[in-house]
Amino acid sequence: MTIDEVILLLKATLPNALTPLQELVLRSSWEEKTYTNIALEAHYGEERVRKVASHLWQLMSDFWKEPINKSNFRQTLEPRQLSRMQHQFIREYNRAATAISLEFPTGPVSLDSRFYIPRPPIEELAYTEIAEPGSVICIKAPKKMGKSSLVLRILAHATNLGYKIVSLDFQQSDKAVFVNLDKFLRWFCANLSRELQLELKLNEFWDEDMGSKISCSLYVQTYLLQSIKTPLVLVLNEVDWVFEYPDIASEFLPLLRSWYEQAKRVDIWQKLRMVMVYSTEFFLPLKVTQSPFNIGLPLRLPPFTKEQVQNLAQCHGLEWTDNSDADKLMAMVGGHPYLVRLALYHLVGKGGLENDLGQILQQAPTDTGIYRDYLHQYMLMLQQETQLANAFREVVTVTEPVKIEPRLAYQLHSMGLVKLEGDRVSVACELFRLYFREKLNTSNSDSNWRVAELEKENQKLRILYSIDELTQLANRRYFHTYLQLEWQRSKRELTPLSMILCDIDYFKIYNKTYGNNAGNICLQQIARTIHESIKHFLVNNHLSYVSTALGAENSRNPNIGSENNSLLVARYGGEEFAILLDVDAVTAVYIAEKIREQIKALAITCEYPGIGGLPANVLTVSLGVASMIPEGKSEPEILVNTAEKALYQAKRKGRDRVILG
Repeated sequence: MTIDEVILLLKATLPNALTPLQELVLRSSWEEKTYTNIALEAHYGEERVRKVASHLWQLMSDFWKEPINKSNFRQTLEPRQLSRMQHQFIREYNRAATAISLEFPTGPVSLDSRFYIPRPPIEELAYTEIAEPGSVICIKAPKKMGKSSLVLRILAHATNLGYKIVSLDFQQSDKAVFVNLDKFLRWFCANLSRELQLELKLNEFWDEDMGSKISCSLYVQTYLLQSIKTPLVLVLNEVDWVFEYPDIASEFLPLLRSWYEQAKRVDIWQKLRMVMVYSTEFFLPLKVTQSPFNIGLPLRLPPFTKEQVQNLAQCHGLEWTDNSDADKLMAMVGGHPYLVRLALYHLVGKGGLENDLGQILQQAPTDTGIYRDYLHQYMLMLQQETQLANAFREVVTVTEPVKIEPRLAYQLHSMGLVKLEGDRVSVACELFRLYFREKLNTSNSDSNWRVAELEKENQKLRILYSIDELTQLANRRYFHTYLQLEWQRSKRELTPLSMILCDIDYFKIYNKTYGNNAGNICLQQIARTIHESIKHFLVNNHLSYVSTALGAENSRNPNIGSENNSLLVARYGGEEFAILLDVDAVTAVYIAEKIREQIKALAITCEYPGIGGLPANVLTVSLGVASMIPEGKSEPEILVNTAEKALYQAKRKGRDRVILG
């Protein structure tokens, strides 16, 4: 028996329902946790946990008519199989409960619903993190993957701990709120005050001379947090809506991160715990040290496993013990929580199609199937995004993973339509392949999407989106998209990935002294020099280099055997350039040193009156190098962060040098 079967059997046969604490003790004891750990994780007193457990073991012993205690609980029951009578008890219990509580799968799954399927260890990680002072939880997943249901449970846990709760949904805000940063932050603070039932005092804290961000921080710190005695859990739902306003997002999101950083040194900020919920990839040019999405606890919601699909079927009163029905359903929709649950709802609750999974699945990818409304929403989105539709058509018309433009790959992944497999993508589930293969090809014929003129316009748009106009290098947005794909490829192939971050020394002073026009010319010269330095190195080492700003093609180095090498040069910031290469640390440092020498050899004069102690009377650059082989669950931010720290050390040690992080 599994622990789920044990608990279901007890629920089906005991005269009184198990309490949440009794169920927690059973699950935790099955995992061999101590009473001390159970009490700490559940935020109950240990004495109470022991008392509940003592009564529970007596109840279990009476039920199985043999001694059951914490030490022998799992080893006694796990080897046993449910008897036919016990299976029947569970079926009748599930059917009775389902008949009463069958719910159409829309919105978050309520706290008292039997249809919520936990995805360990996600819930436990979230409960533990929210109890930490100054904590942040970032929940990212495509639509209808269960984000809202998880948030509901985090908030219930926080309420049990006695915390204050404020939940803001940016989707509900008016467009007028996003006119400018000041209006947005005043709206934000006003809603916090309202939710906390505190008097609105914006005018007492807002100071035009200090600026909106400092005014907002002071309002939260010295008024809101000071006015409450317990921790505050702030949930920011649909953060994606803020992404649509880059000017506001680029100021607001670093502000949230600054509050997290302040909690490490200012006690009052430890009262604030944030939960950020979003669906899409974030492409604003924020440094790693500015983004709020690489701090705290990141949670990505995975699809259901087969066992979880079977558990959900059981909750619907279905007995899928032979795996065949679960296999059939997952072959069509994968483990997508909403798609699975919708199928189960129709299977047990609708006339005509009930008890006929085969007919449901046969009609699923058609306009008469149960998923028609869900699929139509995607179709409307794709019809408005020609590039996205063309890219997805490529994916659904082949059976093997395919390589498409990184930006489009990540947009489709964020929508939940594809899975990322290194630098390639495949369709997320067979339902999408069958439906969109027909619809997109039909739409293609009807609309003549791929006429030559339209394709030319699309190519222009792709270039404008991905290129820095001044230097004609890739821009920061494209760099981070490309980095994500290269990181996955390097992780899969166990090859090193290196990043060089190059910053022009004292460039702000140069701009102020010689003017913006001279500064622009200088940036163009240095961009060309970086390009030529790397090209020269690769040619001398029998490698090929692609000069386009939209990426780099595979090239071959005889010294590395059959390995493929790729490279991207990008303008990373105002006076910063980033180079991504799949070479080791020694090679990356060598390339960085060559770039430093070549830029210095340009002899761009920089004489700054009244300023001494500069490394040279010509423009120089400082470079930070990071190199690693991605492994485990590591994220590419660690590579960027290491390169930024190395660059910082290069500047601290006098500039005009290369430092390996």
